[in-house]
Amino acid sequence: MNAPNSPSGRLMSLDALRGFDMFWILGADALVHALSEVNGSALARFLAAQLTHKEWAGFAFYDLIFPLFVFISGVSLVWSLSRQIAEHGRAVTARRVVTRGAILFVIGIFYSGGFTNPWPDLRLLGVLQRIALAYTGAGLLFCFLRPRALVAAAALLLAGYWALLTFVPIRDIQLEKAALARVTGTASPTPAQVRAAFDATTARVTGGYEPGRNLTNHLDYQYLPGRRYDTWYDPEGFLSTLPAVATCLLGVFAGLLLRRTDLDDARKLRLLVTAGAAALVAGWLWHLQFPVVKKLWTSSFVLVAGGWSALLLASFYYMVDVRGWRRWCVPFVWIGMNPITLYVASNVIRFRTLAQRFVGGDIKAWLDANVGAGAGQGMLAIVGLGLMFILARFLHERRIFLRV
Repeated sequence: MNAPNSPSGRLMSLDALRGFDMFWILGADALVHALSEVNGSALARFLAAQLTHKEWAGFAFYDLIFPLFVFISGVSLVWSLSRQIAEHGRAVTARRVVTRGAILFVIGIFYSGGFTNPWPDLRLLGVLQRIALAYTGAGLLFCFLRPRALVAAAALLLAGYWALLTFVPIRDIQLEKAALARVTGTASPTPAQVRAAFDATTARVTGGYEPGRNLTNHLDYQYLPGRRYDTWYDPEGFLSTLPAVATCLLGVFAGLLLRRTDLDDARKLRLLVTAGAAALVAGWLWHLQFPVVKKLWTSSFVLVAGGWSALLLASFYYMVDVRGWRRWCVPFVWIGMNPITLYVASNVIRFRTLAQRFVGGDIKAWLDANVGAGAGQGMLAIVGLGLMFILARFLHERRIFLRV
C-alpha cells in the first residue's frame, strides 16, 4: 500500500507515532511529574503514576514506551525490507539487516558510556542494543520465512520463553539486596560474598518470577559480562531478548496488514483493532499465571504491550493517513523521522541541562516560590522540550537524517 501522503509508501502516521513515543522518552514525562507536584489533584497524580515504571509486575503507560518503539521497528521493516528483497534478493538484504543491527548495537554501547570506564565497568546490553537485536532477529526471520511461518516463530518464542522460566530449575536464592543480606549475614555484601553464597546454594526451584529469583536474572548474573544495570542482572539481559524479537514480529504482522492492497482502510482498521484487543485480553489472562513484568519482558507483557501498540497504531493511522488530519502531528513527524539522532543527542546535549542556562537559578527559584513547588522543574521541562523540537525541525528541514 502506498500511503496517501507519500509516493514512496512511507506512512506519515508511523513517523508521527514514533515521534509521539520519543516525545515521552525525551522529556515530556518530567513535565507531567512537575505538573503533578504543582497541582496535586487526583488526575495529576494518576497521570504521574502512569509515567512511572512499575517496580515489577503490572503495567503503566510508561512501560509501553520501549516496546512500542520495538513494535514500530517491526512495522517499518516490512516496507524497507520488502523493497530491498525485491531489488537485491534475500541474501543481500539479510546481510544488510545484520550490518544495520551491528551498527546500532555499537551506538548503544557508546550511549551507555562506551569506554569511559575500564572493563568490566562497561554495559554491553542496553536499550539501543535490545532494539538492535530485536530488529536483527525479526528482520532475518522476515527475509526467509513466509507470514504463516513468522506467526509460528512468534508463538514459539513466547511459549518457549514461558516454558524456560517456568520449568527450568534455578538455585533457590534471590539476587536482591535484602535477601542477599540475610543469606550472607552482612548488610552490604561484597561481590565475592554474593558469588560464594550463590555457588553454595544447592537447593533448586522452578517457576520463579520474583525479582532476582528467576532464570532470566540468574543467567545474567552467571554469564552476562560487564556492568549490569541492576547490579546483579540487567532488564535488557540476553535471555529476555527472545520475547523482544516477538514484540518486533507483532509489529511486522501489523505492517503486513497495512501494506495489503486487497483490503480497504476500514477493513484494515477493524482487523488491527480486533487484534490489539485480543492481544490485551490474552496477555492479561496469561498474567494470572505468568506475570506481566517489563523487566523480564515476559510473554504476557509482550501481548499487553503489543495490544496497546496495535491500538495506538490504528488510532494514528486513522487520524493521519485515512482522515488526513496531519497538521497537529507535524512536530511528532520531525522527531519520528530522526529518532536515533535525537535519542543520542539527548545523551550528549542533555536538553534539560541546557535549559538551566535559560530558566535555571533565580528564575527556577522564583517559580517554585511564587507558583508552587515543582513549577521550576516544569519550566525546565518545557524549555528542554522546546530545544529538542528546535533541533528536530532544523534537522528535518535540512534533510539531515541518521540512516543506520
